[in-house]
Amino acid sequence: MVRYLKKQLGFLVIICCIVSSFNIFSEVIIIPPSENSQDRLQEALILANPGDTIQLTSGVYNLEDSLSLDVDNIIINGDGHEYTILNFSNQMSGAQGLMVTSDNVTLKDFAVLDAKGDAIKVKGSDGISFINIRTEWSGGPKSTNGAYGLYPVESKNVLIDGCIAIGASDAGIYVGQSENIIVRNSIAKFNVAGIEIENSYYADVYSNTAEDNTGGILVFDLPGLPQQGGHDVRVFDNLIQSNNTDNFAPEGNIVGEVPRGTGIIIMANSDIEIFDNQIQNHETLGIAVVSYINDDDSGDYTDSGYYPHPRSVQIHDNSISGSGDNPDLDKEIASILFEISDGEMPDIFWDGVLPFRQMLLGQPDEDKLVLKDNGDIKIAVMNPIRYMLSLPNQLNRDHSDYEGKIEPLSPVVID
Repeated sequence: MVRYLKKQLGFLVIICCIVSSFNIFSEVIIIPPSENSQDRLQEALILANPGDTIQLTSGVYNLEDSLSLDVDNIIINGDGHEYTILNFSNQMSGAQGLMVTSDNVTLKDFAVLDAKGDAIKVKGSDGISFINIRTEWSGGPKSTNGAYGLYPVESKNVLIDGCIAIGASDAGIYVGQSENIIVRNSIAKFNVAGIEIENSYYADVYSNTAEDNTGGILVFDLPGLPQQGGHDVRVFDNLIQSNNTDNFAPEGNIVGEVPRGTGIIIMANSDIEIFDNQIQNHETLGIAVVSYINDDDSGDYTDSGYYPHPRSVQIHDNSISGSGDNPDLDKEIASILFEISDGEMPDIFWDGVLPFRQMLLGQPDEDKLVLKDNGDIKIAVMNPIRYMLSLPNQLNRDHSDYEGKIEPLSPVVID
């Protein structure tokens, strides 16, 4: 018995030594700005071992090429986004400022300025945290700015907390084809889309400020992507205001169709809950719920697995004011709505587009749109059949037709 206990104790000591060795051999690698910041930073990112911290100091790192990281369990830490600046204004090559393709990475307390393409792209990561990061294009809104500020795709367990994104020609904070996502306490300004969740599962977007973008917060699902059927997204406790910047997306981008002056757009997603937001001063709309319609309007999707209509959308307990006083009539959704509403733009709009059978006979109960807000909020639901046939009564403004039971979605838990 004593021999057995000694053997077990020895085994535990070995395990403890193995576990503790990760801490013993991890390093803090300090890289201050210098004339050869590019080479020193990239070398540190290549040679780092799991558990290491790359410590950036106060100052400006002038960079002419992309940086990349593919080592797991790394922290890149600065002295604060006001003080530690990765400056890509003279970038000569690379599609982004920083590219991360590894797991369990934390990016914290630094800024990425004027990247040639995307500011920070993360692909295929399980466990990526952006903490107090700023991305910015300093020349103001321009179509030549990079598309995305914070850009995690095809990833799991994504945390974006306390970040700032300014000037992206697509989306300031974008999470695509990902799962288990939290975006909180962040600010998105002067982007085309402030915050966008696309083709993703289980996302909580809360306690953020989206202002002075073209559109504040977008929840999209698009065809032709490896992950489809976006679902279980909660958008709550956000300040979404004055998103009235002219759309400056490069020609051909899907966000180029977003009308100036839109608070939230939900497109072709399922199980969405929008609640307790302050949505103020939007020149076109407070909230739009729409289907994805391809260019020829045929509804014939080559992607047979794609469902282009929103389902199970719940909108409740929001404060919405100041909508529709100068709608963006250059965009189709706004011009159609302005026409059929006789200029009386609503706070909340649903285009009513569904599979033809459902437009005739109604949606299944579990798929229906639920609107529960105070009676001062103006709603409008389009009847597509009446619109196509140029019949009267193309809009339904009756709240009582959409007051179903709220079924709260579960909070997101990051593993």
